[in-house]
Amino acid sequence: MNEKMSYAGFHEDAHGMTMLGRIVLDAWLFGLLPREEDCAGWDLQRMQQLMDRVNSEWDKYGNLPSRLPPDLLARHTELYEWATSRARNRGWDPELDDEE
Repeated sequence: MNEKMSYAGFHEDAHGMTMLGRIVLDAWLFGLLPREEDCAGWDLQRMQQLMDRVNSEWDKYGNLPSRLPPDLLARHTELYEWATSRARNRGWDPELDDEE
């Protein structure tokens, strides 16, 4: 039997700063998912659909946090400061740019 690959979820991700982890963060940012939903068990097709929705939101702002309206910029800052701190505590080194 061929098992479908699935995402472990943001909270079980090695450090959360992987490509899929960032998709979850941005989905939280744009209100596409509630903070309680970390995509655990989602198959890659479902993650791709979420990525498409996230990319559509970013396109509205030229893919730049500096172009976000003040409320979203504040939320982005809070989310990414939290996620970066969490990732570093889990051994993430941004210089390595690893995608475990």
